[in-house]
Amino acid sequence: MSEQHQTSEPAQALSYGFGCELKEREFDTAIARVTEALKAEGFGVLTDIDVQATMKTKLGIDGPLYRILGACNPPLAHQALQAEPDIGLLLPCNVVVREAAEGSLVVSFMDPMAIMQMTGNDEVAKVAREVNGRLQRVMAALSASPAKPQS
Repeated sequence: MSEQHQTSEPAQALSYGFGCELKEREFDTAIARVTEALKAEGFGVLTDIDVQATMKTKLGIDGPLYRILGACNPPLAHQALQAEPDIGLLLPCNVVVREAAEGSLVVSFMDPMAIMQMTGNDEVAKVAREVNGRLQRVMAALSASPAKPQS
């Protein structure tokens, strides 16, 4: 595997994000599970960008499944905006769900600590720590066994 994300370790670290391999093999199920795990930590998905479909439509390229979910926790976003009005340039928290080369599915999270350090604002750093903790819990929930289908 040539990319940093494509390891068998439960969590991979990047300078700007972190992630894990999902146990699901069905992409729509994975998207639903990621969305539910985000919701459990107070995040809603404001945007859902289907990169694969966009590349196919705009460039005629058949690529792997790849979605960018723009996650937002309104109370925490409000705190950050109060502390730094232009912080909206760095919001929302992006979460990527993608198909890896060998067909496995990977979820990656923007690291709010890395992004928010650009401001040098202590209040923003406090919010970033809270967001980071919540996203780490989302990742931990997703690393666990998939939820059983309801009958």
